Amino acid sequence: MKNFLSIESCKKETLESLVNTAEVLKEARRCGDFSDDVLKNQCWGIVFSKASTRTRVSFEVGVRELGGSALFLSPKDLQLGRGEPIKDTARVMGRMLHGAIIRNDSQIEVESFAEYSKIPTINALTDMEHPCQIIADLLTIKEIQGTWKDKKIVFLGDVNCNVAHSWIWAAERLGFELILSGPSEICCPLEYLEKVGSTKTKYLDNPLDAVRGANVLYTDVWVSMGMEDQASQRDGHFNPYQINQDLISIADKDVMIMHCLPAYREKEISEIVFEQNEETIFSQAENRLHAQKAIMKSLVSSN
Repeated sequence: MKNFLSIESCKKETLESLVNTAEVLKEARRCGDFSDDVLKNQCWGIVFSKASTRTRVSFEVGVRELGGSALFLSPKDLQLGRGEPIKDTARVMGRMLHGAIIRNDSQIEVESFAEYSKIPTINALTDMEHPCQIIADLLTIKEIQGTWKDKKIVFLGDVNCNVAHSWIWAAERLGFELILSGPSEICCPLEYLEKVGSTKTKYLDNPLDAVRGANVLYTDVWVSMGMEDQASQRDGHFNPYQINQDLISIADKDVMIMHCLPAYREKEISEIVFEQNEETIFSQAENRLHAQKAIMKSLVSSN
C-alpha cells in the first residue's frame, strides 16, 4: 500500500491488517511501550483546509509517538491559498517531506497530490470519503462486539456523506450487513449505491424498519462542514432519524451506539443516549490515534 486514499481502494486483507496493527499499537501504548519508531528521522506534513479536533490531534500525536516530527500547514501558510496548483505544491513537498496527511474538500486533489509528490499520502477527509475514521470504527466494533462479521450495522441521518460512503465500501470489502436510513428528499444514497454496485448495503427511509434487530447504531452530524448554508433547508427532515431511547428499544438488546463526533445533542442523538454511551463514543474517538498510527506504519513498511 503506497497511499491510503479511500476504503474503496483497499482490499479486505488490508483493512483487517490495519485494524490488527492498531490493536497491537494500542496495547503497546497502554503498557508504556513506545519503541516502535518507524518514523524516526522523518518529517510528515499535515495539510488541512478544514477544521479538525480528533484528526489533527491524533495525527500529530501519532507521528511523534512513532518517532517522527509533524509540520502542520493550513492554506494561509501555503501558496495553495493564492492559487498555486496542487501538483506544484506536491512536487515541492515531495522533495522535502517523508509523508503527507491531507484534509480538504476534493478527493481528486488528494489523489493528485499523491501522484505528483510520490510520497506516502493519507486522506484525512475529503468530500467523498473519510477512510481513517472507518479504521478506528472497525477497531471499536471489534473491541466491544468481538467482530463485525454477521453484524447488522445501521447508519442513521445524512446517509450520503463521506463517512457513509466509506462505510458502504467497508461493507463491500468485509461482508457485513449495512443499512442506511435517512430522509430520501434530502440525502438519498441510491445513486451512489448503484455506482458502487453494492451487494451488502440497503437503503431504508423508514428508521423503525432500519434499526430492528441492529447490533450497531451509528450517526454523524446532520449538516456537514461546508454545508452550513443548507441548515435551514434540512431543518426538521432528520428528526425521525435521531438515535434516542425509542429507536434503541427496537434494536438488539446489546446494541452498540457510535458517533464519530462532534455531536450535537438533541439533534442526531439525544442527550441521555449520548451520556449513557459516552464510554463507547470516546473510546471510538481515542481509537483514531491508534488507527492513524497503524496507517502510517503500514505505509512506511510497504514503501
